[in-house]
Amino acid sequence: MSQHDEGHTVAGWTGTAIATVGSGLLGLGVCAVSVAALVAGLAVCAVSVLVTWYLHLAGWGKPPGPRPHAQWALRVRDAGARDGHPGCVSCRLAGRGRRTASASLQPVSAVGETERAPAEAGG
Repeated sequence: MSQHDEGHTVAGWTGTAIATVGSGLLGLGVCAVSVAALVAGLAVCAVSVLVTWYLHLAGWGKPPGPRPHAQWALRVRDAGARDGHPGCVSCRLAGRGRRTASASLQPVSAVGETERAPAEAGG
């Protein structure tokens, strides 16, 4: 029997708990025909998304894909969260893990063109 990481993290559990409360409020709003409960439920669900995103960016989430067995524990923070996870939508939305255009582009001269020396360029 092989074991694998199912992504149990502080960010995941916290977001799920908050979203469960929000879903309960939404259900109450539907059953009680209460606009206030519906609005409150939607607000709590939106907060759950923001809290989960913040915790993921703070290192309490997990990157997409498998993790080493040593990082499966719930209390282990992800050291790579600061730089962003490759392929992670959450990190991309925060501006992490993107390559800057200036760092990846190199100047290229035209074929057959020779560069002038600094003394020749001025005069």
